Amino acid sequence: MIASDRVVELHECTLASERPYKDEAAQVALQSLDIFHAVYGQDSPDAANVSNYLSWVAESRAQFAEAEQHARCAWEIMERVGDRCNGPKATDVRIDALTRIGTSLRAGGYYDEAEIWLQRALDLAKRSGRQIVAALNNLGVVYKCSGRLDEAERLYWRALEFAEDHSSAMAATLYRNLGEIAHLWERFADGEWFGRRAWEIRRTLLGPDHPETLADACAYAALLDGLGRHETAEAICRDALVKFEDIWGGEHMDIATCLHNLAAVRWARGDAAEAEALYKRAAAMKERLLGPWHPDTALTLCNYAALLAEEWREDEARDLASRALLVFETRLNPLHPQRAAARDLWELLSI
Repeated sequence: MIASDRVVELHECTLASERPYKDEAAQVALQSLDIFHAVYGQDSPDAANVSNYLSWVAESRAQFAEAEQHARCAWEIMERVGDRCNGPKATDVRIDALTRIGTSLRAGGYYDEAEIWLQRALDLAKRSGRQIVAALNNLGVVYKCSGRLDEAERLYWRALEFAEDHSSAMAATLYRNLGEIAHLWERFADGEWFGRRAWEIRRTLLGPDHPETLADACAYAALLDGLGRHETAEAICRDALVKFEDIWGGEHMDIATCLHNLAAVRWARGDAAEAEALYKRAAAMKERLLGPWHPDTALTLCNYAALLAEEWREDEARDLASRALLVFETRLNPLHPQRAAARDLWELLSI
């Protein structure tokens, strides 16, 4: 089997497996790049395709700068190839490269830059009629992250209109994202159906213990927590946490997010001590994975600050709240609910 075929095989295993073969696949992909460069030169569309794959792997490991670098390499190859390489497959490589640049920037917290690249991906998707649903969703995620919630919701619904199968993995992703929009607006009853539907679809497609299924479970648990169904939410989060730690082995954003959600549940159930320990662990993990200036890191700091404020530890709370607010005011839209909540907390602590 030649290296390029091996990459395709491993890539398919990665998408279908609970614990993807990412280390092995990335090594084979790097070897394949060398082969493509040696045989076809620096401007091989196959090399661009492999670079897109390497970008996806790097992003899944929270290595966002590396992910962006691989995706830009893929885009630059396709730009140099130009009209010498056309057709559906070439269009897919181009859309993938634009998307991967945008999603790596988004994952790193650079939402304005991400929007530019993901809008280009959507424009190309519309012109070609390819990957429209995914392109709408990806741009919607940037709008959601930055705080443009109305625009995000509009794109998610538009994507569902284009989706042919409402029981697909893409539909599950859209339902989960709609649930997250409802959560941000604190419309928990509205979001519960979306969160539950996303989890149901993913369980059917991938099984109960796949990372994507577990991520949907955690998102659903956050909605249940908002509805006051704390016991059920906690059971879901604890089960997901054990499985995430088994799957990923070490630190991972799935684990950090689950810790954050579990902390919120324990706080709601009156266990401030465990909630604080969980927030501390989540914040430290996010800071190592994302850095101190990422909005996701700031979100955990803000929630932790609110807990400390409730415990009358105002000096500690004020320090964390000010750090979170500075990040939010730098990175988020002024209308973002999280930014407004951080501002309210800071003003309360400053009285």
